[in-house]
Amino acid sequence: MLSDGSPAPGAMPAGRMPGVTQLLAAPRFAALGAPYVVPVQAQPLAHAQLLYFNTALAADIGLAPQWSRTAQAQALLAGNADWPGQHASASVYAGHQFGAWVSQLGDGRVLTLAEWSAPDASPVELQLKGAGPTPYARGSDGRATLRSSVRELLACEALHALGVPTTRALSLVASRLTVQREELETAAVLSRTAPCFVRFGHFEFHAHHGTPAQLAELADHVIEHHFPYLTSHPQRHAAWLAEVIELTAALFAQWQTLGFCHGVLNTDNLSVLGLTLDYGPFGFMERFRPHHVCNASDTEGRYAYSAQPAIGRWNCERLLGACASLLSPQPEAAAAAAVASQAQALLARYDEVYHQEVMRRWRAKLGLRSAQDGDAALINRWLTLLQRARADFTLSFRGLAGALEADPANPAESADSAGPLLDFPPGEQAALAQWLADWRARLASEGCSPAQRAAAMRRVNPLYVLRNHLAQAAIEDAQRGSSAELERLLAVLARPFDVQPGAGHYAQPPAPGQAQLEIGCSA
Repeated sequence: MLSDGSPAPGAMPAGRMPGVTQLLAAPRFAALGAPYVVPVQAQPLAHAQLLYFNTALAADIGLAPQWSRTAQAQALLAGNADWPGQHASASVYAGHQFGAWVSQLGDGRVLTLAEWSAPDASPVELQLKGAGPTPYARGSDGRATLRSSVRELLACEALHALGVPTTRALSLVASRLTVQREELETAAVLSRTAPCFVRFGHFEFHAHHGTPAQLAELADHVIEHHFPYLTSHPQRHAAWLAEVIELTAALFAQWQTLGFCHGVLNTDNLSVLGLTLDYGPFGFMERFRPHHVCNASDTEGRYAYSAQPAIGRWNCERLLGACASLLSPQPEAAAAAAVASQAQALLARYDEVYHQEVMRRWRAKLGLRSAQDGDAALINRWLTLLQRARADFTLSFRGLAGALEADPANPAESADSAGPLLDFPPGEQAALAQWLADWRARLASEGCSPAQRAAAMRRVNPLYVLRNHLAQAAIEDAQRGSSAELERLLAVLARPFDVQPGAGHYAQPPAPGQAQLEIGCSA
Protein backbone atom coordinates (compact mmCIF):
# COMPACT_ATOMS: atom_id res chain seq x y z
CA MET A 1 0.00 0.00 0.00
CA LEU A 2 1.20 3.54 -0.60
CA SER A 3 2.63 5.13 2.53
CA ASP A 4 -0.56 6.99 3.47
CA GLY A 5 -2.99 4.51 1.91
CA SER A 6 -3.98 6.98 -0.79
CA PRO A 7 -3.01 7.61 -4.41
CA ALA A 8 0.07 9.62 -5.29
CA PRO A 9 -0.78 11.13 -8.69
CA GLY A 10 1.63 12.94 -10.93
CA ALA A 11 4.89 12.27 -12.68
CA MET A 12 7.75 10.54 -10.93
CA PRO A 13 11.18 12.19 -11.13
CA ALA A 14 12.87 11.40 -14.41
CA GLY A 15 15.45 8.67 -14.20
CA ARG A 16 16.35 5.20 -15.28
CA MET A 17 14.32 2.37 -13.80
CA PRO A 18 16.26 -0.19 -11.73
CA GLY A 19 17.58 -2.89 -14.03
CA VAL A 20 16.15 -1.33 -17.18
CA THR A 21 19.19 -0.31 -19.19
CA GLN A 22 17.53 0.55 -22.50
CA LEU A 23 14.37 2.43 -21.58
CA LEU A 24 13.00 4.01 -24.71
CA ALA A 25 12.26 7.72 -24.88
CA ALA A 26 8.65 6.79 -25.64
CA PRO A 27 6.82 3.56 -26.38
CA ARG A 28 7.37 2.87 -30.06
CA PHE A 29 3.72 2.32 -30.85
CA ALA A 30 2.77 5.49 -28.98
CA ALA A 31 5.40 7.36 -30.98
CA LEU A 32 3.24 6.81 -34.07
CA GLY A 33 0.90 9.41 -32.61
CA ALA A 34 -2.46 10.26 -34.11
CA PRO A 35 -4.51 8.64 -35.54
CA TYR A 36 -3.12 5.48 -33.96
CA VAL A 37 -2.97 6.53 -30.30
CA VAL A 38 -3.95 9.32 -27.95
CA PRO A 39 -2.20 10.34 -24.71
CA VAL A 40 -4.21 9.47 -21.59
CA GLN A 41 -3.59 10.10 -17.91
CA ALA A 42 -4.29 7.17 -15.62
CA GLN A 43 -6.98 7.78 -13.02
CA PRO A 44 -5.55 7.47 -9.49
CA LEU A 45 -6.64 4.41 -7.54
CA ALA A 46 -7.43 4.96 -3.88
CA HIS A 47 -6.32 2.50 -1.18
CA ALA A 48 -3.96 0.71 -3.57
CA GLN A 49 -2.41 -2.52 -2.30
CA LEU A 50 0.17 -4.45 -4.32
CA LEU A 51 -1.28 -7.95 -3.95
CA TYR A 52 1.05 -9.82 -6.29
CA PHE A 53 4.29 -9.16 -8.18
CA ASN A 54 5.74 -11.63 -10.68
CA THR A 55 9.42 -11.66 -9.69
CA ALA A 56 10.38 -14.31 -12.26
CA LEU A 57 8.89 -12.31 -15.12
CA ALA A 58 10.43 -9.11 -13.75
CA ALA A 59 13.89 -10.69 -13.92
CA ASP A 60 13.27 -11.85 -17.49
CA ILE A 61 12.30 -8.38 -18.68
CA GLY A 62 15.05 -6.52 -16.85
CA LEU A 63 13.44 -5.14 -13.70
CA ALA A 64 15.51 -5.41 -10.54
CA PRO A 65 13.98 -7.86 -8.01
CA GLN A 66 13.85 -5.28 -5.21
CA TRP A 67 12.07 -2.69 -7.34
CA SER A 68 8.57 -3.92 -6.47
CA ARG A 69 9.16 -3.03 -2.82
CA THR A 70 9.68 0.65 -3.55
CA ALA A 71 6.98 3.32 -3.26
CA GLN A 72 7.78 4.25 -6.86
CA ALA A 73 6.91 0.80 -8.16
CA GLN A 74 3.69 0.58 -6.19
CA ALA A 75 2.57 3.97 -7.45
CA LEU A 76 3.40 3.12 -11.06
CA LEU A 77 1.72 -0.27 -11.00
CA ALA A 78 -1.45 1.21 -9.49
CA GLY A 79 -1.69 3.93 -12.15
CA ASN A 80 -0.97 6.55 -9.50
CA ALA A 81 2.15 7.92 -11.22
CA ASP A 82 3.68 8.29 -14.67
CA TRP A 83 6.56 6.15 -15.80
CA PRO A 84 9.74 8.27 -15.66
CA GLY A 85 10.20 10.13 -18.91
CA GLN A 86 7.20 8.52 -20.61
CA HIS A 87 3.50 9.19 -21.03
CA ALA A 88 0.66 6.70 -21.08
CA SER A 89 -1.46 6.28 -24.20
CA ALA A 90 -4.44 4.34 -25.52
CA SER A 91 -4.90 3.00 -29.05
CA VAL A 92 -7.95 2.82 -31.27
CA TYR A 93 -9.09 -0.26 -33.14
CA ALA A 94 -12.25 -1.82 -34.55
CA GLY A 95 -13.39 -5.42 -34.88
CA HIS A 96 -15.93 -8.08 -35.64
CA GLN A 97 -17.60 -8.94 -32.34
CA PHE A 98 -19.54 -12.22 -32.46
CA GLY A 99 -19.45 -11.82 -36.24
CA ALA A 100 -20.90 -8.29 -36.30
CA TRP A 101 -18.82 -5.34 -37.49
CA VAL A 102 -18.14 -2.62 -34.88
CA SER A 103 -16.41 0.33 -36.51
CA GLN A 104 -14.72 1.71 -33.38
CA LEU A 105 -13.56 -0.01 -30.23
CA GLY A 106 -10.14 0.68 -28.71
CA ASP A 107 -8.30 0.54 -25.40
CA GLY A 108 -11.27 1.50 -23.23
CA ARG A 109 -9.60 0.61 -19.93
CA VAL A 110 -6.05 -0.20 -21.02
CA LEU A 111 -3.07 2.16 -21.07
CA THR A 112 0.31 1.48 -22.62
CA LEU A 113 2.62 2.77 -19.91
CA ALA A 114 6.17 2.19 -21.11
CA GLU A 115 8.43 0.21 -23.42
CA TRP A 116 12.02 -0.96 -23.11
CA SER A 117 14.42 -3.66 -24.24
CA ALA A 118 14.83 -6.76 -22.08
CA PRO A 119 18.27 -8.17 -21.28
CA ASP A 120 17.98 -10.47 -24.31
CA ALA A 121 17.20 -7.38 -26.48
CA SER A 122 13.57 -8.39 -27.03
CA PRO A 123 11.00 -5.59 -26.83
CA VAL A 124 8.87 -5.25 -23.70
CA GLU A 125 5.66 -3.25 -23.68
CA LEU A 126 3.95 -2.65 -20.33
CA GLN A 127 0.23 -1.99 -20.05
CA LEU A 128 -2.09 -1.21 -17.17
CA LYS A 129 -5.58 -2.71 -17.33
CA GLY A 130 -8.19 -1.03 -15.16
CA ALA A 131 -6.50 2.35 -14.60
CA GLY A 132 -9.54 4.39 -15.62
CA PRO A 133 -11.42 5.40 -18.76
CA THR A 134 -9.96 6.49 -22.07
CA PRO A 135 -11.63 8.20 -25.04
CA TYR A 136 -12.53 4.68 -26.22
CA ALA A 137 -14.29 3.61 -23.01
CA ARG A 138 -17.75 3.98 -24.60
CA GLY A 139 -19.27 5.22 -21.36
CA SER A 140 -17.73 2.61 -19.05
CA ASP A 141 -15.76 3.41 -15.90
CA GLY A 142 -12.47 2.07 -17.29
CA ARG A 143 -11.94 -0.11 -14.25
CA ALA A 144 -11.26 -3.82 -13.99
CA THR A 145 -12.66 -5.98 -11.21
CA LEU A 146 -10.47 -7.93 -8.84
CA ARG A 147 -12.33 -11.06 -9.98
CA SER A 148 -11.51 -10.63 -13.68
CA SER A 149 -7.95 -9.50 -12.93
CA VAL A 150 -7.17 -12.60 -10.86
CA ARG A 151 -8.57 -14.80 -13.63
CA GLU A 152 -6.46 -13.10 -16.31
CA LEU A 153 -3.33 -13.27 -14.17
CA LEU A 154 -3.82 -16.98 -13.53
CA ALA A 155 -4.71 -17.79 -17.13
CA CYS A 156 -1.83 -16.10 -18.87
CA GLU A 157 0.72 -17.52 -16.44
CA ALA A 158 -0.84 -21.01 -16.72
CA LEU A 159 -0.71 -20.92 -20.52
CA HIS A 160 2.85 -19.61 -20.47
CA ALA A 161 3.91 -22.57 -18.34
CA LEU A 162 2.21 -24.88 -20.86
CA GLY A 163 4.30 -23.36 -23.65
CA VAL A 164 1.46 -21.40 -25.25
CA PRO A 165 2.31 -17.92 -26.62
CA THR A 166 0.55 -15.37 -24.44
CA THR A 167 0.68 -11.97 -22.84
CA ARG A 168 2.13 -12.11 -19.32
CA ALA A 169 1.02 -10.65 -15.98
CA LEU A 170 3.56 -8.60 -14.03
CA SER A 171 1.50 -7.38 -11.08
CA LEU A 172 -1.90 -7.14 -9.46
CA VAL A 173 -2.93 -4.13 -7.41
CA ALA A 174 -6.12 -4.42 -5.35
CA SER A 175 -8.27 -1.65 -3.91
CA ARG A 176 -11.32 -1.08 -1.71
CA LEU A 177 -12.84 1.01 -4.51
CA THR A 178 -16.15 -0.50 -5.62
CA VAL A 179 -17.41 -0.74 -9.19
CA GLN A 180 -20.84 -1.73 -10.43
CA ARG A 181 -21.14 -4.82 -12.61
CA GLU A 182 -23.95 -7.36 -12.20
CA GLU A 183 -23.31 -6.57 -8.53
CA LEU A 184 -20.92 -4.34 -6.64
CA GLU A 185 -17.34 -5.58 -6.86
CA THR A 186 -13.94 -4.30 -5.82
CA ALA A 187 -11.61 -2.78 -8.40
CA ALA A 188 -8.07 -3.80 -9.32
CA VAL A 189 -5.32 -2.85 -11.74
CA LEU A 190 -3.46 -5.57 -13.62
CA SER A 191 -0.15 -4.83 -15.35
CA ARG A 192 0.66 -7.04 -18.29
CA THR A 193 3.51 -7.31 -20.77
CA ALA A 194 4.05 -8.46 -24.34
CA PRO A 195 6.41 -7.56 -27.17
CA CYS A 196 3.43 -5.63 -28.55
CA PHE A 197 -0.35 -5.57 -28.24
CA VAL A 198 -1.30 -4.82 -31.86
CA ARG A 199 -4.46 -6.69 -32.87
CA PHE A 200 -6.22 -7.65 -36.06
CA GLY A 201 -8.69 -4.93 -35.13
CA HIS A 202 -6.06 -2.20 -35.43
CA PHE A 203 -5.78 -2.98 -39.14
CA GLU A 204 -9.53 -3.21 -39.54
CA PHE A 205 -9.97 0.26 -38.02
CA HIS A 206 -7.39 1.96 -40.20
CA ALA A 207 -8.57 0.16 -43.33
CA HIS A 208 -12.11 1.40 -42.62
CA HIS A 209 -11.38 4.93 -41.41
CA GLY A 210 -7.91 5.75 -42.69
CA THR A 211 -5.88 5.75 -45.87
CA PRO A 212 -3.74 3.09 -47.57
CA ALA A 213 -0.69 5.10 -46.50
CA GLN A 214 -1.72 4.98 -42.85
CA LEU A 215 -2.40 1.25 -43.07
CA ALA A 216 1.02 0.70 -44.64
CA GLU A 217 2.68 2.77 -41.91
CA LEU A 218 1.08 0.59 -39.26
CA ALA A 219 2.14 -2.61 -41.03
CA ASP A 220 5.68 -1.33 -41.53
CA HIS A 221 5.90 -0.41 -37.84
CA VAL A 222 4.96 -3.96 -36.84
CA ILE A 223 7.36 -5.49 -39.41
CA GLU A 224 10.27 -3.24 -38.42
CA HIS A 225 10.03 -3.94 -34.70
CA HIS A 226 8.68 -7.49 -34.56
CA PHE A 227 9.46 -9.12 -37.93
CA PRO A 228 12.69 -7.26 -38.84
CA TYR A 229 13.93 -10.08 -41.09
CA LEU A 230 11.10 -9.19 -43.50
CA THR A 231 11.98 -5.51 -43.94
CA SER A 232 13.98 -6.12 -47.12
CA HIS A 233 11.61 -8.76 -48.52
CA PRO A 234 10.41 -7.75 -52.02
CA GLN A 235 6.84 -8.49 -50.92
CA ARG A 236 7.19 -7.71 -47.25
CA HIS A 237 3.50 -7.14 -46.56
CA ALA A 238 2.40 -10.42 -48.12
CA ALA A 239 5.24 -12.24 -46.34
CA TRP A 240 4.24 -10.65 -43.04
CA LEU A 241 0.57 -11.56 -43.47
CA ALA A 242 1.59 -15.13 -44.20
CA GLU A 243 3.51 -15.26 -40.92
CA VAL A 244 0.60 -13.80 -38.94
CA ILE A 245 -1.74 -16.40 -40.42
CA GLU A 246 0.68 -19.23 -39.66
CA LEU A 247 1.22 -18.03 -36.08
CA THR A 248 -2.54 -17.84 -35.58
CA ALA A 249 -3.12 -21.34 -36.96
CA ALA A 250 -0.41 -22.77 -34.70
CA LEU A 251 -1.88 -21.01 -31.66
CA PHE A 252 -5.36 -22.41 -32.31
CA ALA A 253 -3.88 -25.90 -32.71
CA GLN A 254 -2.27 -25.60 -29.27
CA TRP A 255 -5.53 -24.46 -27.71
CA GLN A 256 -7.44 -27.38 -29.21
CA THR A 257 -5.03 -30.04 -28.00
CA LEU A 258 -4.99 -28.58 -24.48
CA GLY A 259 -8.77 -28.28 -24.32
CA PHE A 260 -8.50 -24.51 -23.89
CA CYS A 261 -11.45 -22.34 -24.93
CA HIS A 262 -10.98 -18.59 -25.35
CA GLY A 263 -14.63 -17.55 -25.25
CA VAL A 264 -14.42 -14.18 -27.05
CA LEU A 265 -12.61 -14.80 -30.32
CA ASN A 266 -13.49 -11.45 -31.86
CA THR A 267 -11.03 -9.99 -34.36
CA ASP A 268 -10.13 -7.28 -31.84
CA ASN A 269 -8.93 -10.00 -29.45
CA LEU A 270 -6.44 -11.62 -31.83
CA SER A 271 -2.77 -10.62 -31.71
CA VAL A 272 -0.67 -10.11 -34.83
CA LEU A 273 2.14 -11.90 -32.96
CA GLY A 274 0.06 -15.03 -32.42
CA LEU A 275 -0.28 -14.43 -28.67
CA THR A 276 -3.23 -15.40 -26.50
CA LEU A 277 -4.73 -12.02 -25.73
CA ASP A 278 -7.54 -10.60 -23.59
CA TYR A 279 -8.75 -13.17 -21.10
CA GLY A 280 -12.43 -12.59 -20.44
CA PRO A 281 -14.59 -15.71 -20.38
CA PHE A 282 -12.24 -18.65 -20.91
CA GLY A 283 -11.86 -22.15 -19.60
CA PHE A 284 -10.02 -25.42 -19.80
CA MET A 285 -12.64 -27.95 -20.80
CA GLU A 286 -13.24 -30.55 -18.12
CA ARG A 287 -15.66 -33.23 -19.33
CA PHE A 288 -14.99 -33.56 -23.04
CA ARG A 289 -17.75 -32.10 -25.20
CA PRO A 290 -16.95 -30.94 -28.75
CA HIS A 291 -19.64 -28.25 -28.48
CA HIS A 292 -18.50 -27.00 -25.08
CA VAL A 293 -19.07 -23.24 -24.70
CA CYS A 294 -17.08 -21.52 -21.95
CA ASN A 295 -18.77 -18.11 -22.26
CA ALA A 296 -22.23 -17.87 -20.69
CA SER A 297 -22.89 -14.83 -22.91
CA ASP A 298 -22.28 -16.86 -26.09
CA THR A 299 -25.81 -18.22 -26.29
CA GLU A 300 -25.44 -19.36 -29.92
CA GLY A 301 -22.16 -21.20 -29.34
CA ARG A 302 -20.23 -19.19 -31.93
CA TYR A 303 -17.01 -19.72 -30.00
CA ALA A 304 -17.56 -23.31 -28.89
CA TYR A 305 -14.52 -25.57 -28.60
CA SER A 306 -15.20 -27.36 -31.89
CA ALA A 307 -15.78 -24.04 -33.69
CA GLN A 308 -12.50 -22.41 -32.67
CA PRO A 309 -10.35 -23.56 -35.62
CA ALA A 310 -12.88 -22.30 -38.20
CA ILE A 311 -13.25 -19.02 -36.30
CA GLY A 312 -9.48 -18.56 -36.42
CA ARG A 313 -9.61 -18.94 -40.18
CA TRP A 314 -12.58 -16.57 -40.46
CA ASN A 315 -10.72 -13.93 -38.46
CA CYS A 316 -7.65 -14.30 -40.67
CA GLU A 317 -9.91 -13.74 -43.67
CA ARG A 318 -11.11 -10.47 -42.07
CA LEU A 319 -7.48 -9.40 -41.56
CA LEU A 320 -6.67 -10.12 -45.20
CA GLY A 321 -9.69 -8.13 -46.28
CA ALA A 322 -8.55 -5.17 -44.18
CA CYS A 323 -5.02 -5.40 -45.62
CA ALA A 324 -6.00 -5.80 -49.27
CA SER A 325 -4.42 -2.45 -50.18
CA LEU A 326 -1.05 -3.77 -48.93
CA LEU A 327 -1.03 -6.64 -51.40
CA SER A 328 -0.81 -4.70 -54.65
CA PRO A 329 0.51 -1.26 -55.65
CA GLN A 330 -1.63 -1.29 -58.80
CA PRO A 331 -4.83 0.72 -59.23
CA GLU A 332 -7.74 -0.89 -57.40
CA ALA A 333 -9.70 -2.08 -60.43
CA ALA A 334 -6.70 -3.67 -62.12
CA ALA A 335 -5.48 -5.29 -58.93
CA ALA A 336 -8.75 -6.71 -57.59
CA ALA A 337 -8.47 -10.18 -59.15
CA ALA A 338 -4.78 -10.49 -58.32
CA VAL A 339 -5.33 -9.41 -54.71
CA ALA A 340 -8.23 -11.86 -54.30
CA SER A 341 -6.09 -14.70 -55.64
CA GLN A 342 -3.16 -13.78 -53.41
CA ALA A 343 -5.43 -13.52 -50.36
CA GLN A 344 -6.85 -16.98 -51.02
CA ALA A 345 -3.34 -18.41 -51.32
CA LEU A 346 -2.41 -16.80 -48.00
CA LEU A 347 -5.57 -18.09 -46.35
CA ALA A 348 -4.77 -21.60 -47.56
CA ARG A 349 -1.69 -21.46 -45.33
CA TYR A 350 -4.00 -21.36 -42.31
CA ASP A 351 -5.54 -24.71 -43.27
CA GLU A 352 -2.15 -26.27 -44.00
CA VAL A 353 -0.42 -25.08 -40.84
CA TYR A 354 -3.39 -25.82 -38.59
CA HIS A 355 -3.68 -29.40 -39.89
CA GLN A 356 0.07 -30.01 -39.55
CA GLU A 357 0.26 -28.56 -36.05
CA VAL A 358 -2.88 -30.11 -34.62
CA MET A 359 -1.97 -33.57 -35.91
CA ARG A 360 1.58 -33.26 -34.63
CA ARG A 361 0.29 -32.34 -31.20
CA TRP A 362 -2.44 -35.01 -31.06
CA ARG A 363 0.15 -37.63 -32.04
CA ALA A 364 2.51 -36.46 -29.30
CA LYS A 365 -0.28 -36.60 -26.72
CA LEU A 366 -0.94 -40.23 -27.70
CA GLY A 367 2.78 -41.07 -27.70
CA LEU A 368 3.00 -41.52 -31.47
CA ARG A 369 6.43 -40.69 -32.80
CA SER A 370 5.77 -40.90 -36.53
CA ALA A 371 2.93 -40.13 -38.90
CA GLN A 372 1.06 -43.11 -40.29
CA ASP A 373 -2.15 -43.67 -42.21
CA GLY A 374 -4.99 -44.23 -39.81
CA ASP A 375 -3.72 -41.86 -37.11
CA ALA A 376 -6.59 -39.41 -37.61
CA ALA A 377 -9.11 -42.23 -37.21
CA LEU A 378 -7.38 -43.45 -34.04
CA ILE A 379 -7.42 -39.94 -32.56
CA ASN A 380 -11.06 -39.40 -33.46
CA ARG A 381 -12.06 -42.74 -31.93
CA TRP A 382 -10.36 -41.70 -28.68
CA LEU A 383 -12.10 -38.33 -28.63
CA THR A 384 -15.43 -40.02 -29.35
CA LEU A 385 -14.82 -42.33 -26.40
CA LEU A 386 -14.09 -39.33 -24.17
CA GLN A 387 -17.32 -37.71 -25.29
CA ARG A 388 -19.47 -40.79 -24.73
CA ALA A 389 -17.89 -41.45 -21.34
CA ARG A 390 -18.15 -37.78 -20.29
CA ALA A 391 -14.53 -38.23 -19.29
CA ASP A 392 -12.23 -35.49 -18.02
CA PHE A 393 -10.17 -34.25 -20.99
CA THR A 394 -6.95 -33.41 -19.15
CA LEU A 395 -6.86 -36.41 -16.80
CA SER A 396 -7.80 -38.90 -19.53
CA PHE A 397 -4.85 -37.90 -21.70
CA ARG A 398 -2.59 -37.89 -18.66
CA GLY A 399 -3.89 -41.32 -17.67
CA LEU A 400 -2.87 -42.85 -21.00
CA ALA A 401 0.79 -42.64 -19.98
CA GLY A 402 0.08 -44.69 -16.87
CA ALA A 403 -2.10 -47.10 -18.82
CA LEU A 404 0.83 -47.70 -21.16
CA GLU A 405 2.99 -48.85 -18.26
CA ALA A 406 0.24 -50.79 -16.49
CA ASP A 407 -0.91 -54.34 -17.02
CA PRO A 408 -3.35 -54.03 -19.96
CA ALA A 409 -5.75 -56.40 -18.21
CA ASN A 410 -5.72 -54.57 -14.87
CA PRO A 411 -4.88 -50.83 -14.96
CA ALA A 412 -3.57 -49.59 -11.63
CA GLU A 413 -4.13 -46.36 -9.80
CA SER A 414 -2.27 -43.43 -11.33
CA ALA A 415 1.19 -42.53 -10.12
CA ASP A 416 0.01 -38.93 -10.58
CA SER A 417 -2.38 -39.36 -7.63
CA ALA A 418 -5.20 -38.26 -9.89
CA GLY A 419 -7.52 -41.21 -9.32
CA PRO A 420 -8.06 -44.10 -11.72
CA LEU A 421 -5.91 -44.06 -14.79
CA LEU A 422 -8.92 -44.02 -17.09
CA ASP A 423 -12.17 -43.32 -15.28
CA PHE A 424 -14.74 -44.62 -17.78
CA PRO A 425 -18.23 -45.89 -16.89
CA PRO A 426 -18.94 -49.63 -17.12
CA GLY A 427 -20.86 -49.28 -20.37
CA GLU A 428 -17.77 -47.92 -22.14
CA GLN A 429 -15.22 -50.39 -20.80
CA ALA A 430 -15.43 -52.77 -23.76
CA ALA A 431 -14.97 -49.96 -26.27
CA LEU A 432 -12.12 -48.57 -24.19
CA ALA A 433 -10.39 -51.97 -24.06
CA GLN A 434 -10.65 -52.33 -27.85
CA TRP A 435 -9.26 -48.85 -28.43
CA LEU A 436 -6.39 -49.45 -25.99
CA ALA A 437 -5.51 -52.68 -27.81
CA ASP A 438 -5.47 -50.90 -31.18
CA TRP A 439 -3.45 -48.03 -29.70
CA ARG A 440 -0.86 -50.38 -28.21
CA ALA A 441 -0.56 -52.18 -31.55
CA ARG A 442 0.04 -48.84 -33.27
CA LEU A 443 2.70 -47.94 -30.68
CA ALA A 444 4.41 -51.33 -31.07
CA SER A 445 5.02 -50.60 -34.73
CA GLU A 446 7.47 -47.86 -33.73
CA GLY A 447 9.66 -49.81 -31.34
CA CYS A 448 10.11 -47.78 -28.14
CA SER A 449 10.03 -48.88 -24.52
CA PRO A 450 6.78 -48.14 -22.63
CA ALA A 451 8.72 -46.22 -19.96
CA GLN A 452 10.38 -43.92 -22.50
CA ARG A 453 7.16 -43.33 -24.33
CA ALA A 454 5.19 -42.68 -21.13
CA ALA A 455 7.80 -40.14 -20.01
CA ALA A 456 7.48 -38.34 -23.34
CA MET A 457 3.70 -38.30 -23.04
CA ARG A 458 3.87 -36.78 -19.57
CA ARG A 459 5.96 -33.94 -21.00
CA VAL A 460 3.08 -32.87 -23.26
CA ASN A 461 -0.01 -33.93 -21.27
CA PRO A 462 -0.37 -31.69 -18.21
CA LEU A 463 -1.56 -32.94 -14.86
CA TYR A 464 -2.56 -29.47 -13.63
CA VAL A 465 -4.59 -26.92 -15.59
CA LEU A 466 -6.47 -23.84 -14.44
CA ARG A 467 -9.94 -25.12 -13.63
CA ASN A 468 -12.67 -22.61 -12.87
CA HIS A 469 -13.23 -23.77 -9.30
CA LEU A 470 -9.51 -23.36 -8.56
CA ALA A 471 -9.54 -19.83 -9.93
CA GLN A 472 -12.65 -19.06 -7.88
CA ALA A 473 -10.94 -20.18 -4.67
CA ALA A 474 -8.04 -17.81 -5.40
CA ILE A 475 -10.49 -14.99 -6.19
CA GLU A 476 -12.37 -15.43 -2.90
CA ASP A 477 -9.10 -15.44 -0.96
CA ALA A 478 -7.97 -12.27 -2.77
CA GLN A 479 -11.29 -10.61 -1.96
CA ARG A 480 -10.43 -11.17 1.70
CA GLY A 481 -7.16 -9.28 1.13
CA SER A 482 -4.92 -12.34 0.93
CA SER A 483 -2.70 -13.54 -1.91
CA ALA A 484 -1.89 -16.89 -0.28
CA GLU A 485 -4.12 -19.09 -2.44
CA LEU A 486 -3.25 -17.13 -5.57
CA GLU A 487 0.44 -17.75 -4.99
CA ARG A 488 -0.04 -21.43 -4.10
CA LEU A 489 -2.05 -22.00 -7.27
CA LEU A 490 0.46 -20.10 -9.42
CA ALA A 491 3.28 -22.23 -8.00
CA VAL A 492 1.44 -25.43 -8.98
CA LEU A 493 0.49 -24.15 -12.45
CA ALA A 494 4.10 -23.11 -13.09
CA ARG A 495 5.00 -26.84 -13.26
CA PRO A 496 1.95 -28.31 -14.99
CA PHE A 497 3.63 -31.53 -16.15
CA ASP A 498 5.36 -32.50 -12.87
CA VAL A 499 3.77 -34.55 -10.10
CA GLN A 500 3.90 -32.27 -7.05
CA PRO A 501 3.56 -33.89 -3.61
CA GLY A 502 0.61 -32.56 -1.66
CA ALA A 503 -0.94 -30.91 -4.72
CA GLY A 504 -3.23 -33.74 -5.78
CA HIS A 505 -6.41 -31.72 -5.20
CA TYR A 506 -5.24 -29.16 -7.75
CA ALA A 507 -5.43 -31.87 -10.43
CA GLN A 508 -9.01 -32.81 -9.62
CA PRO A 509 -12.17 -31.63 -11.36
CA PRO A 510 -14.95 -30.15 -9.20
CA ALA A 511 -16.43 -32.58 -6.69
CA PRO A 512 -19.67 -34.31 -7.73
CA GLY A 513 -22.56 -31.97 -7.06
CA GLN A 514 -20.31 -28.91 -6.85
CA ALA A 515 -21.91 -26.03 -8.75
CA GLN A 516 -20.43 -25.45 -12.21
CA LEU A 517 -19.28 -21.85 -12.57
CA GLU A 518 -20.62 -19.86 -15.50
CA ILE A 519 -18.35 -17.10 -16.75
CA GLY A 520 -19.82 -14.26 -18.78
CA CYS A 521 -18.43 -11.16 -20.47
CA SER A 522 -18.62 -8.77 -17.50
CA ALA A 523 -15.31 -7.47 -16.19
